[in-house]
Amino acid sequence: MTSEIHPLDDALALQPAGPGQFTGRTTPAYWNMVGPFGGATAATLLQALMQHPDRLGEPLSLTVNYAGAVAEGPFTVHATPVRTNRSTQHWTLSIVQPYTEGAPAVTTIGTAVTAARRETWSQTDTPMPQAPHPDTLDAPPKGLGVAWLDRYELRAVAGSLPQQWDGSGDSSLTQLWMRDAPARPLDFCALAGLADVFFPRVWLRRAHRVPAGTVSLTVYFHAGSAQLAATGTGFLLGQARAQEFRNGFFDQTAQLWNEAGTMLASSHQIVYYKE
Repeated sequence: MTSEIHPLDDALALQPAGPGQFTGRTTPAYWNMVGPFGGATAATLLQALMQHPDRLGEPLSLTVNYAGAVAEGPFTVHATPVRTNRSTQHWTLSIVQPYTEGAPAVTTIGTAVTAARRETWSQTDTPMPQAPHPDTLDAPPKGLGVAWLDRYELRAVAGSLPQQWDGSGDSSLTQLWMRDAPARPLDFCALAGLADVFFPRVWLRRAHRVPAGTVSLTVYFHAGSAQLAATGTGFLLGQARAQEFRNGFFDQTAQLWNEAGTMLASSHQIVYYKE
């Protein structure tokens, strides 16, 4: 795709529409069951922040609350810096679409923090687990029913989808090599999307497929733009597991490392599931 726009860049195309406002539209490339893939929606909110002329520093955290499905078609992203300090800047974010009789409806709300990073003492307390090189692992087949899965190259190390949906699951741990497809140099928006590629933990823990959807996702960015640039188009190793399943909701905690073993991001989310 040397002469064509990458599907992610097409999905993240936003146009300024006034102070703190940007217009965009959904694309079929990242479509999920009833709306866009949640990672693409998170990346869209972050893209508005990255394009804002008043932004200080680089993303430190992003929280996205999925109030309702984004409908097919145009939308408006609102990005507002609510407070700027010496080292951090705090943001509110939202996606708005026309609703009944054209009245605006909020589909997605979020907050973010950007920061001016400074060189300090740094240390890793959660090293990357040992894993075979992604080139030695098979890629899953394309066309598994939702378009967005074809936008990623995934190589399972452990905890892939159950072969039998018979209720025999005993662990929620997944380890997975991942990157954009076609390959694309990593940036903050792509990293936000990659933090959400894991299938629902309840499917793996139970070996039973039930409807599920993310309610709230938070991504913590541990790397700066220089480390993302050094990662380039390489694979990331993602690890995800749940801690508790109860009364229709479960959590997921995840970490993402590049091939050099640097943790680039971690994430937490709370997910709804239906019996």
